Amino acid sequence: DIDGVGHKYYLELEVEDVLDKDRTVSCTAEVLYHLGSKTSAPDVQVTLQGELRSTEEADEEFYTRIRSLEKELVAENIPDSHGNVPPELEPLHLLAWAASGYVAWQNSTENTKFHLAQVKHVKQVKRSDEDLQFDYVLLLHEMVSQQVQPWQVTVLWQPRRGARV
Repeated sequence: DIDGVGHKYYLELEVEDVLDKDRTVSCTAEVLYHLGSKTSAPDVQVTLQGELRSTEEADEEFYTRIRSLEKELVAENIPDSHGNVPPELEPLHLLAWAASGYVAWQNSTENTKFHLAQVKHVKQVKRSDEDLQFDYVLLLHEMVSQQVQPWQVTVLWQPRRGARV
């Protein structure tokens, strides 16, 4: 407890590399939830003790494939009702995961726990610049209340700049 400021947590955890499930990296984090604030995101400072596998090659491959499509990509229900994600949609699922993390961070309190349940819908929007744009409808499961809430999220992505939500 920090008088007049909020609650600060010190965490030690292991982060699993989503591209290499056998690889984990130790991580420490400090999270500060401001007192009485429902509108500001918690302050988060993270330190990784190690490296995660580089996604540069896979990112470029996905970027080139999507940029070369004749028609905008559209997909629904990722994962499907059996928990399966088709390999060609895995990059879209990973982008949705990153976007849901941003939504969770921006909207979390000490009493919430968001989890991406499903990409209900995603549609690529053609752009004239170098960014790829995906408009998502994400279903986020709020584990404490057990509510599943839809969120409309736009993600701009480009391999050299990363994702912007």
